[in-house]
Amino acid sequence: MPVFLLDSLFLIDYSVSMLSGIRIFSSDKYWQRIVAELNATLVQDSKFADINLDTLNLSLPISLIELKSIMLSVSDGDAVLKKIFDKPVNLSPLQTQIVVKLYKSGGMTADELKISLGYDINATTHTVETAIYSLRKLFGHNFIINDEGIFKIGGI
Repeated sequence: MPVFLLDSLFLIDYSVSMLSGIRIFSSDKYWQRIVAELNATLVQDSKFADINLDTLNLSLPISLIELKSIMLSVSDGDAVLKKIFDKPVNLSPLQTQIVVKLYKSGGMTADELKISLGYDINATTHTVETAIYSLRKLFGHNFIINDEGIFKIGGI
């Protein structure tokens, strides 16, 4: 099983077919080598990519399971975003997760959305509300609507 160095202190071993068939763009030569070793398809233009690594701001060290989870989640999210916007858009990972979860579920309460994003419903953070606010600012107030306590994707 191949092994590569993510940084001087962190080694990852992996299955060579982990990212098989996923088209990935990165302008960083280091990440290009990593995803090539993971059997992903490297593309030279981000508009042809399932995943644009340059927009993810990945922090090292990163475990294999974290990397795989991020890649699969983002890949799925990009497909949903293309359906909604009919063009590529660059959103933060949290914004992407919110849009995808609301789209796929048909709507969620604030507590359901927080839990699905990994937050405790009693947490005092306003991260989710801030992300929704920024999405509304980008795409209009009716992009995410609150229909009797249920957040839903509205219109652009």
